[in-house]
Amino acid sequence: MTTHSNTPAGWYPDPHGAAETLRYWDGTRWTDHTHAGRQAPAQPVAQAQHLPQVPAQPAGPDPRVQQQVQQQAGVAAGGPGGGTLFSEPVLVVNQKAKLIELTNEYKVMDQQGNQLGSVVQVGQSALRKVVRFLASIDQFLTHKLEIRDVHGRPVLLLTRPAKFLKSRVVVTLPDGQPVGEIVQQNVFGKINFAMNAGGRQVGAIKAENWRAWNFAIVDHAGNEVARITKTWEGLAKTLFTTADNYVLQIHYQLPEPLLSLTVATALTVDTALKQDSRGFG
Repeated sequence: MTTHSNTPAGWYPDPHGAAETLRYWDGTRWTDHTHAGRQAPAQPVAQAQHLPQVPAQPAGPDPRVQQQVQQQAGVAAGGPGGGTLFSEPVLVVNQKAKLIELTNEYKVMDQQGNQLGSVVQVGQSALRKVVRFLASIDQFLTHKLEIRDVHGRPVLLLTRPAKFLKSRVVVTLPDGQPVGEIVQQNVFGKINFAMNAGGRQVGAIKAENWRAWNFAIVDHAGNEVARITKTWEGLAKTLFTTADNYVLQIHYQLPEPLLSLTVATALTVDTALKQDSRGFG
């Protein structure tokens, strides 16, 4: 069942009528993820539209984001999408620039510069931050990132377990239910990642050159469904920070779990590769 709504992603009573069951609403559609409603259920979707809304974004597009999308990433200007992380055709993922970066943070916007959500590294202890400041060993340790909607509520959790050469990123829903995995296939040459779910490969991420800046995302049949383009963050950011900017263009509405894995791709590539290869550690 798909519908158009401003209802935030979350767990709600199953609209298909299953007793004592909650089903996950991803912001645009009902997913296949359910669990027993042992705790007090959230309000039904029809009622949830009366929840307090976040303040409206300032009117008018952001010319800096438009330039990043249209001129740097080469994406033609398009009409408005659904207004959520899972319904916009273009996602702009810009990392927060810090001279001393101890925690990864990203802002996620639509092609006009309206904020759709954010990504924040979670689960770091004070000791981990000290280790990250003093040495580059942190790149080999476990990393966890929360993708949050514009209300600040988690919608996906990305976990990259400790690694040596190849990265693997586990994508789950906020309650821990698995969505899939994004697994690095090679170390040398054009880097490729397999997108797996339910014991089978549902897609892949393929670098277009050995620098691994731009990637094509394909489905299980090899058809391109989306594209990641790394855009130049500016001379100051390049020289003095590890902040990276990406544009994710989704060519058409994708089914789950490919949609959620595709939304996670820009963060997966950055966590797996870019944060490992830059900085002074």
